[in-house]
Amino acid sequence: MNKEIQILLVVVFFTLVTYWGVEPFAHGAMHKHVDSMNYVYDGKADIAGAEADKVEAKKEFWGSVNKIAALTGNAEAGAAGYAMCQGCHMKGAPNMGGVVPPVLDHAGSLYDKNYLIALIKDPAMAMNTDHKYEDTMMHPMGSIKSMITEDQAIADTVAYVLANLAAEATPKEAYLEACSRCHENNYANLTQLGETPKFKYKKDTLAYRIKVLEEQDLIKAYMGKLPPDLSMLALSRNHHFLETFIENPQSQLKGTSMPRVGLTKDGVDKVISYMTSVADKNADARNSLGWKVILFFVIFTVLAYLWKKEVWSKLH
Repeated sequence: MNKEIQILLVVVFFTLVTYWGVEPFAHGAMHKHVDSMNYVYDGKADIAGAEADKVEAKKEFWGSVNKIAALTGNAEAGAAGYAMCQGCHMKGAPNMGGVVPPVLDHAGSLYDKNYLIALIKDPAMAMNTDHKYEDTMMHPMGSIKSMITEDQAIADTVAYVLANLAAEATPKEAYLEACSRCHENNYANLTQLGETPKFKYKKDTLAYRIKVLEEQDLIKAYMGKLPPDLSMLALSRNHHFLETFIENPQSQLKGTSMPRVGLTKDGVDKVISYMTSVADKNADARNSLGWKVILFFVIFTVLAYLWKKEVWSKLH
């Protein structure tokens, strides 16, 4: 018995050395640690990560955003500003400049106030993708800069969004509005054009797939490459990586074309929740079965020990 305990202790020791020594080192080497922004969109992370020749421009931009955020917005007056947004941000909108504009049905509950202000003032700067453009007016949404220019008008428009478009979004709705216009999700039957319909005839299926491929070509031309399918990302990456990558893609992948989407903590949690539910659809069933499996192994271990003791007692 003592020898068996010694063997067990040796196995446990080397298992712990592997888990607490080798695994964290490998994880740290492959995935750098990035501090979360805590869902505060004040430009500090952008300024800290900017090239030397862009630091002052970012300081000036985010200084103006914070100044506008301090203003009291008039939601009623902001209705006119939001009306200009609806020209592009609507259901069934066509691809514009490489991507389909998002529907803003839940913008007031999903997106941060400072981010919305920054988005109207200069979309490329707000999304932290200004490195892609010599002139940020060339951003697909760049024209908004010349449409709503006064600080008070920006504050009013954002006040309207926060007051009138703040309906609670489901995890799926949050994901669709924030991610699905660029990313496929085959496990959820989602393409960049939305949920794939069921067709009676194969020719209709092929015709729809051609439309998807054409949309993907536009996105590829805009982004530089086709964004990855997100079916399994929630299982292949930990929560901290997903959180910080959504908050600020540049922090994890410098130079990426992926824009920051400006979600609040609740918005990020909902997106990750939906991604996890799609990637691991059997999680609830597996978790409910877990305690039964553990109980089985406990009983089996006790019975195996008693059987071993009985067999060995006849050999001594």
